Amino acid sequence: MLQPPIIDVIIPAYNEERSLPKVIAEIPSLVRHIVVANNNSTDKTAVVAKEAGAVVVFEPQKGYGKACLTAMDWIRKQEIQPDLVVFLDGDYSDYPEEMKLLIQPILEGEADMVIGSRAQGKREKGSMTIPQVFGNWLATTMMKYIQGAKFSDLGPFRAILWNKLLFLNMVDENYGWTIEMQIKAHQAGLKYTEVPVNYRKRIGVSKVSGTVKGVFGAGYKIILTIFKYM
Repeated sequence: MLQPPIIDVIIPAYNEERSLPKVIAEIPSLVRHIVVANNNSTDKTAVVAKEAGAVVVFEPQKGYGKACLTAMDWIRKQEIQPDLVVFLDGDYSDYPEEMKLLIQPILEGEADMVIGSRAQGKREKGSMTIPQVFGNWLATTMMKYIQGAKFSDLGPFRAILWNKLLFLNMVDENYGWTIEMQIKAHQAGLKYTEVPVNYRKRIGVSKVSGTVKGVFGAGYKIILTIFKYM
């Protein structure tokens, strides 16, 4: 890219009033829009996000993928479309300032999509549960042998060219969002890579790994998605 790229950030958020101000404050200034998809929160998520300078869109139907799709719809309606988008969680477990490392391969024309790999970076003790670590290993191993896709993580911190993301025609509304994107990118022949990112304990309780229902629900959906796109 010869000119400064237009970058938008998407943050799906459910009850993240304590962490969102920290996340938004540490996002590099090269970003145009920070779009927070308020996923039917019952706290002040929308209020603190607006106060921190983000655009807030409301999605009443719960679901990680559903929130991301709603944010994408808002971006699609803008007169000037972005060159690329970055997905980032709102719980402060990722390091927003590492976004520059994440987008570099795209800016240099080496990749269409970049996944921030927690498996390759440094993880704070207790930041990922045993089921999360095992689930990531199982999912990426299955993707390798069933799909031929080589990833080490399903990390939510990721960047992708906007036109390539639209081409993937994302549809998952829940736990399968991240793996759907990776499988479709591989099948579509997109250039993808991973960069190591650091990971810390989130602020608050995880909606997925913090509950037995969330762990089994996510695991089931991820495995189902792998076979769905065989």
